[in-house]
Amino acid sequence: MKTFSTMMIMVAILVISSCKNATEKKPEVAAAPVVDTMPKTPPPPPAFEPFKIMSVTHTVKNFDAWVKSYDASDSLRVAAGLSPFAIARDMTTPNKIYVFNKVSDLQKAKDFGTSKALKAAMQKAGVTGMPTVGFSNVVRFEESPAEYKDRIRVGHKVKDFDAWLKAYDAEGKATRAANGLIDRAISRDISDSSMVYVAFAVSDMAKAKARIADPALKKLMTDAGVISAPVFSYYTVVK
Repeated sequence: MKTFSTMMIMVAILVISSCKNATEKKPEVAAAPVVDTMPKTPPPPPAFEPFKIMSVTHTVKNFDAWVKSYDASDSLRVAAGLSPFAIARDMTTPNKIYVFNKVSDLQKAKDFGTSKALKAAMQKAGVTGMPTVGFSNVVRFEESPAEYKDRIRVGHKVKDFDAWLKAYDAEGKATRAANGLIDRAISRDISDSSMVYVAFAVSDMAKAKARIADPALKKLMTDAGVISAPVFSYYTVVK
């Protein structure tokens, strides 16, 4: 009887132990992190802010000597609030140089353009003849593919800038690109806002020149209100 009671107690202990183990909470398994597979919408590009450019065109005796001297006089430009934008060489006359600098202080830049310091620096660099200095407001600018270094810049006067721009946009970026002209910049002369400069990167020079010679383009420009003979500059960006 004692043995039977002992056995019953042991069975009861086993049953209670089994029930306890069965009702014990199982350890929680950490949930796998949720991975967002939805494509991210890129942030909108920053709004374009017009900027000012100082352009200097001159001829030099030797380009390599000039660029070395130009780089050495960088402190003069920094003091005048100028920062580098582009240096280019004329396609027909390689020693004809186009220098474009961004302007942070227009009056400082204008003073620098007529300063004795600039004149002395140009003489030291081997500049020949009288340089042409201009200032313009860049009202539209687009980066062009890096492989396209050739440029065509056209300058002309317009009756009404807004009317001209509307006609320019109506022609369409795709049409110009199909003719080897990739939109680059539109700027207006600061001293005469009717003077407009349009710069293109060139993907196909033969097509671009054919387009420039096309009577249809001449009519388009006339209809857009161009009132002066356009002046074309052809150059290659080197820096």
